[in-house]
Amino acid sequence: MSVARSVVVEADGGSRGNPGPAGYGAVVIDPATGETLAEAAEYIGVATNNVAEYRGLIAGLTAAKALFPDAGDALRVHVRMDSKLVVEQMSGRWKIKHPDMKPLAARAAAILPPSRVTYEWIPRAQNKHADRLANEAMDAGRDGRRWEASASTAALDAPTARTASIPPSGPPGDQAAGAAKARAALAAARGAAAPEGLFPLPEAGEPDGAAPVAPSPVPPASGSAGPAPLPLAPASRPDQAVSGQDPQGRPGAPLETAGTPQTGWGSAPDLGAPATLVLLRHGETALTPQKRFSGSGGTDPELSATGRGQAERAAEHFAALGAVQEIVSSPLRRCRETAAAVAARLDLDVRVDEGLRETDFGAWEGLTFTEVRERYGDDLTAWLASPEAAPTGGGESFAEVAERVAAARDRIVARYAGRTVLTVTHVTPIKTLVRLALGAPPEALFRMELSAASISTVAYYGDGNASVRLLNDTSHLR
Repeated sequence: MSVARSVVVEADGGSRGNPGPAGYGAVVIDPATGETLAEAAEYIGVATNNVAEYRGLIAGLTAAKALFPDAGDALRVHVRMDSKLVVEQMSGRWKIKHPDMKPLAARAAAILPPSRVTYEWIPRAQNKHADRLANEAMDAGRDGRRWEASASTAALDAPTARTASIPPSGPPGDQAAGAAKARAALAAARGAAAPEGLFPLPEAGEPDGAAPVAPSPVPPASGSAGPAPLPLAPASRPDQAVSGQDPQGRPGAPLETAGTPQTGWGSAPDLGAPATLVLLRHGETALTPQKRFSGSGGTDPELSATGRGQAERAAEHFAALGAVQEIVSSPLRRCRETAAAVAARLDLDVRVDEGLRETDFGAWEGLTFTEVRERYGDDLTAWLASPEAAPTGGGESFAEVAERVAAARDRIVARYAGRTVLTVTHVTPIKTLVRLALGAPPEALFRMELSAASISTVAYYGDGNASVRLLNDTSHLR
């Protein structure tokens, strides 16, 4: 009879460019002591963050199985990752639609019986060991060599981080998993051994703390721009709620930089001037006061008289400020017209980046939320339930939008290192960039107000840190 074995697998992957040079890292841990049992890392060439994360998962599960080849069904593995996408897809809560993800997910699922593997999302700060392994692998690939376990320093401070990383997690109502982790956190804080080990594993049938709380579609109030998926700050500007809010609160594919940013300033090196993105939302169009879906798949409306006035006031503001050195715009007309007004005052050229365009809302373009519900109710319900779902008629999912926004961000930051770039774009890209820069939870998307022609600012440093310096400033419009 096989002896029961339980291990924790932490895995991560990163891409410096998304897609770009990529690597993964994985570590197998004794859940009772926090001891590292095995490490794996590899540079995999050019790939996306998602591919690298799945490869990390596969490596971790493979290493766990190799440690206990005779355990069979008695081996129990609890996977901890900071990739919400991988955790939710492998847990069966989100569908896998991307053609690159399907074979990787199938490969991961075939390593061990699914009933013996549980998944938990953890904050990135609690996944430092795997993150550092992934970065070591990418560094090795950059230098033309292979990652070697004997040279790795990824585990140096992992025990301390693990002991401190047992706060309760999981959605509201997840009382069983949350209470167990709360007890462990209290015990660790008192210096005692955690009552259920450093990594309390979910009992059979117990929630693993990663299940999202899917919001129920709520009919919009009269005159509202869309639904109120969560009881948070609603959109009060035209077309805001239907132009870039993922109802589950996440923009899709991970957008974080691959490195581990250094926090604090006590021992931080002088990284020089950051690339500063001044995020300007375009001015109003004729569709704005009518609160209609207005993305990149419709009529591409021009600025209204009100919108042109907003663009001119923004131009006056930036001319007086004197800080903008470059201008990059979404290809859509309303953004190009807003950018052109500023460029004329500053005597600058406008570079267009296709990745900054708004979501393509397919057959919903030009319709109100109520009209979409009446005509395409089932599709709307599916869209509200998953960032992988696309609008009717071949529109884009929020996951797809997030991938191209991440790539656009990386291009701009790399091209204009140390410079201040006016980035004229839409609600979806701006909210996504701000949330990721803050490291805020997914529901933060619903807590941001973003007015037409408003200004937000994010600075990106060479070590991967980002600093949000301004959000939804409309003082220049008054």
